[in-house]
Amino acid sequence: MPPAPEIKKRNQDLPFINERIRFPKIRVIDTDGTQLGILVPREALRMAEEKELDLVLVSDKADPPVCRIMDYGKFRFEQEKKAREARKKQHTADVKEVKMRYKIEEHDYNVRVNQAERFIKSGDKVKATITFRGREIQHADLAEELLQRMATDLQEIAEVQQAPKREGRNMMMLLSPKREK
Repeated sequence: MPPAPEIKKRNQDLPFINERIRFPKIRVIDTDGTQLGILVPREALRMAEEKELDLVLVSDKADPPVCRIMDYGKFRFEQEKKAREARKKQHTADVKEVKMRYKIEEHDYNVRVNQAERFIKSGDKVKATITFRGREIQHADLAEELLQRMATDLQEIAEVQQAPKREGRNMMMLLSPKREK
């Protein structure tokens, strides 16, 4: 009877270290980076145990597979540390919203443009929304002009990802930061 799938999967997640290395011959690299040559895994494992270290498979794609003598716990800690640093530096682009009415005053409009500019410079996308009340919806053309004006005012740093379009009682446009070449 074959083992349960979750047990099989769990074993595949484990790294190839020490006794788990099952190749007829392997290329062995010492702790200081010098090549010890092509050896039988049992002999390489004995050398690693003499130094109280682990034999870790570095590359199984090479011919013969490459193994290194190292402290596996320290190696894993360093890898996790690098992964944490990479996640810290990663910035996910959020969508920030700037709301206004089509009858907005000039100063208020400039405030919204400055907000949008700040959001775009920090790497976020901006959703510019114009809300209609009552019969204002018949002035959708004025709202579209306002959104186009905002797009031209921000064209230096942003590109229109989604052109102005009506969604119920709102008209919205999506701007994203320009990609540097």
